[in-house]
Amino acid sequence: MPTNFTVVPVEDTPLSEPDYDEHILKEEDKEEPDMVAGPYSGEETPRETSSLISTDHDDSIYGKNMALYEDEMDSTPMVSSLLNKLANYTNITQGVIEHEEAESEDGIQRVAVKGPQMGTFIGVFLPCMQNILGVILFLRLTWIVGTAGIMEALAVVFMCCSCTMLTAISMSAIATNGVVPAGGSYYMISRALGPEFGGAVGLCFYLGTTFAGSMYILGTMEIFLTYIMPTATVFNAEEPTGMQNNMRIYGTCCLAIMTLVVFVGVKYVNKLALIFLSCVVLSIMAIYAGVIQSAFKPSNFQICLLGNRTLQNSKFDKCLKTEVIDNVTHPTQLWKLFCEGDFNGNATCDEYFTHNNLTEIEAVPGLLSGVISDNMWGHYGQYRAVVEKKGQSSERVSDNTDKDISMPYVFNDIATFFTLLVGIYFPSVTGIMAGSNRSGDLRDPQRSIPTGTILAIVTTSFIYISCVVLFGACIEGVVLRDKYGDSVKKTLVVATLAWPSSWVIVIGSFFSCCGAGLQSLTGAPRILQAIARDGIMPFLQVFGHSKANGEPTWALLLTAAICEIGILIASLDAVAPILSMFFLMCYLFVNLACAVQTLLRTPNWRPRFKFYHWSLSFLGMSLSLSLMFVSSWYYALVVILIAGCIYKYIEYRGAEKEWGDGIRGLSLNAARYALIKLEEAPPHTKNWRPQLLVLLKLDSDLGVKHPRLLSFTSQLKAGKGLTIVCSVLEGTYMARGADAKLSEQNIKAAMAKEKTKGFCHVVVSSNQRDGFSHLIQSAGLGGMKHNAVLVAWPANWKQSESSLSWKNFIETVRETTEAHQALLVAKNIDTFPTNQDRLAEGTIDVWWIVHDGGLLMLLPFLLRQHKVWRKCKMRIFTVAQMDDNSIQMKKDLQMFLYHLRLDAKVEVVEMHAGDISAFTYEKTLVMEQRSQMLKQMQLSKTEREREIQSISDESRNSIRRKPCGQKPSHNNKLQVPTVILDEEPQLIHDRNTKSHAILNDKPTPTSDRVHMTWTKEKLISERNRQHREANMTVRDIFNMKPEWENLDQTNVRRMHTAVKLNEVVVNKSQGAQLVLLNMPGPPKNKGGDENYMEFLEVLTEGLERVLLVRGGGREVITIYS
Repeated sequence: MPTNFTVVPVEDTPLSEPDYDEHILKEEDKEEPDMVAGPYSGEETPRETSSLISTDHDDSIYGKNMALYEDEMDSTPMVSSLLNKLANYTNITQGVIEHEEAESEDGIQRVAVKGPQMGTFIGVFLPCMQNILGVILFLRLTWIVGTAGIMEALAVVFMCCSCTMLTAISMSAIATNGVVPAGGSYYMISRALGPEFGGAVGLCFYLGTTFAGSMYILGTMEIFLTYIMPTATVFNAEEPTGMQNNMRIYGTCCLAIMTLVVFVGVKYVNKLALIFLSCVVLSIMAIYAGVIQSAFKPSNFQICLLGNRTLQNSKFDKCLKTEVIDNVTHPTQLWKLFCEGDFNGNATCDEYFTHNNLTEIEAVPGLLSGVISDNMWGHYGQYRAVVEKKGQSSERVSDNTDKDISMPYVFNDIATFFTLLVGIYFPSVTGIMAGSNRSGDLRDPQRSIPTGTILAIVTTSFIYISCVVLFGACIEGVVLRDKYGDSVKKTLVVATLAWPSSWVIVIGSFFSCCGAGLQSLTGAPRILQAIARDGIMPFLQVFGHSKANGEPTWALLLTAAICEIGILIASLDAVAPILSMFFLMCYLFVNLACAVQTLLRTPNWRPRFKFYHWSLSFLGMSLSLSLMFVSSWYYALVVILIAGCIYKYIEYRGAEKEWGDGIRGLSLNAARYALIKLEEAPPHTKNWRPQLLVLLKLDSDLGVKHPRLLSFTSQLKAGKGLTIVCSVLEGTYMARGADAKLSEQNIKAAMAKEKTKGFCHVVVSSNQRDGFSHLIQSAGLGGMKHNAVLVAWPANWKQSESSLSWKNFIETVRETTEAHQALLVAKNIDTFPTNQDRLAEGTIDVWWIVHDGGLLMLLPFLLRQHKVWRKCKMRIFTVAQMDDNSIQMKKDLQMFLYHLRLDAKVEVVEMHAGDISAFTYEKTLVMEQRSQMLKQMQLSKTEREREIQSISDESRNSIRRKPCGQKPSHNNKLQVPTVILDEEPQLIHDRNTKSHAILNDKPTPTSDRVHMTWTKEKLISERNRQHREANMTVRDIFNMKPEWENLDQTNVRRMHTAVKLNEVVVNKSQGAQLVLLNMPGPPKNKGGDENYMEFLEVLTEGLERVLLVRGGGREVITIYS
């Protein structure tokens, strides 16, 4: 059929205008208040696609052309609406920059912002460069080169730079797989590995960034107190702890000033960032310029050697023992440092000073001097060892270390070894996350983040490698090993190489460390704020709040407090390995996240960055872990323990976040593999444990009717094995779908309260019998299926007007038997102990009447593993008949329990075959009279239903025969509004087994209510007939003669067994905490179902807590190992 289309001109929408963007953002805020409040509440994560899906549509736009889809437009908007949203979508960071949010008195509101404008160079490359190049380059790299040698220093640099490069590749893949909002690496890891790993590693990254602030502040103070204003010290720097105390005082003051700057506003930090970056660039250029100059003109710095020992020339001017002035020999300042007494008299000098000569050499021989060969290999030393020049002539004297310490030698302040240098150097390559943290401010983050980060790592790696080689080729080895520049008049060692002046590097490194410290104090609180707002750790929620301009005040205060801990350590070399651990842990999980996502091949894993592979991620992860233990194995264990504790805490608190993470996907794959393997063969008897299907009843409010059943489940399972908690709602799923979800929520809440670990499922069925039957048949998956069913005894089944409760119960017993599943029936379940109770004493009595596969033996053992039943003793009773040898039975049973490794007391109870008592006959008579009465009442009810149905059919036929226009007469008709027909629910397989005649006699109504029109005479006659039948039924019931001879002897014998066994059980176990009994099977003839319930009542009468047990038809306990 041809279709006519009309082309309508559409005006262009000014999408690029700022006012329009602002209008769109404000409209979105009004339409989606829940989405705005989500991130600040900390209770749930906002839907990432909510900003793209519009639930409003204008009929004038869609008109009648799309009427076919108009019913679904609330959930599935038109493509044109979606594209319009995409065109106006601005990728901004959520809650990390103060211009993104404003807090008013009425609440938290979003404000319009301009689109991001930064490119790769400004937005990613320069921030990464500023964060990577810093304090270690200026203060420790020369010392690392001098101590480790060029070759080992290159190995250190290569390992660390390789780790960050591999991590950057993995990070680029994750960052280009979608938008990376606030939190940077925390967001990437948590969304890729789940809330548990995300929270643990996020806090590690936060602590690493915080301790990095401590390191930068300590570096700033070291430069200030050692090289800029050494006279500003409060304590004497010559004392062992004097310099550390100065660092603590000035470091605390510097931290307070930086915290105040960040508190006032991060915009000031951003304005100063360019100045700090310029200082870094100028300092590096000064280093390279100095290297070039050294090839032609050596520097003016000289060092003084006494033998082969390096001297601190800050305490003397001339490298001479004596000097001649006006033909008179005078002692120099150096002589006075080593000698005591009068120069012209009996002076006492140091023995080493007396026997060795002084030598003055250049501190920076130059690029072409050949000093590179001396610095090729390492020169590690012990604590307080004198820095000596290898190959310099020296006369050895008796060792006197204590006296040497007071001499003006250059000493090692710490013992040096390779792994220590790795830990100290690694912080110099951190900072690769700076680009991903700013993804919201980038013009094209999926292109800028990989390019800018990798280029920054390549550039800084080249700088570090070239500096290692150039330092070793230009500077004398003893000067390189002089950490604080004591041999070059307290000058920064790297500054001796600078051109045009050493102050360029001193001032540049000072401001560089200041800027890096401010960046750390700015970034760390926002990482903590992002973690707190995710709501995965409740105790951190207070740190998710911010002040009016978006500054995370509480998070900043906590960051400053932790940063103060690092400052109180007062040693750059001690703080550096700590933050190395935290950053390495973070990098390890970034690589793990990429590897997991790549190997799982999840549909959402579609990164734009293509140059990655799972093997590279795995290599980066292995290298990160290796570097952790190489740097400091005890710090590594502490950090792993901290991360593990955080992980278990989040898991214990029950992280309800679902972020589509890779660990969930990995769990699904592992579960699928395990289920397929379990399907191959049934479990061995040694591995058998009760996998429970718990059938719950719900009350009228859809709450759990017997919560103690869940308590008993957790006590029996103790968190092991499979537990499926199910319930059934009557009706259709279309009508009661919402009730089913509400019921599941209530059951899960009850399970959490009772600490029952397992799965929950609620089904909707036409009746409860069908629902329970379907659950027994189909619950579970593959090899993880239940093998036992736990139900509560139908209390008050005698007083109930409907027989459905006990009939459903008996059908459940039959179906579990047919399915070869064990059945546990808890009677008086509301009296069972809760998980908070502790049974101080008592017994668990097992009445082993028939062999059921050993389930009766296993259940008390499992219960006693729980703290509720742990102090209870186990007793096993068995029944002996007249022809049994009770003594031998007891010995055999004791030996059997010994082989089963069960500790229990054994008793054999003898039941003599006595005559059937009058009480038994009386019980049987009452039971059969009650059964006959129920059958008679059911028969009368069935006849009434047949009559009503026939009248209904006749009325319908008469209405159909009348002409359409003819109206019914109202003179001889009586309108009856509604007649409710109660139909007993039948199982599907029960209906199939009924005879065809019965099916024809009892047609199934098509609805619960049948509307009929009767004549007045028919209604009166029907009422009189029903009254006569009811009177006749009652008369017949009370005229029954209680003759014992007419009783069914089978019922008499069964009642006799129940009465006698109950007497014995009550006599022995009335005071027991729990009684376990073999549950007899239901009768094969369904006509005696009500009698079966009476037998069980008599059997358990007088007992407080009873667990009736039926085995599943297989052995569940064995004596073999």
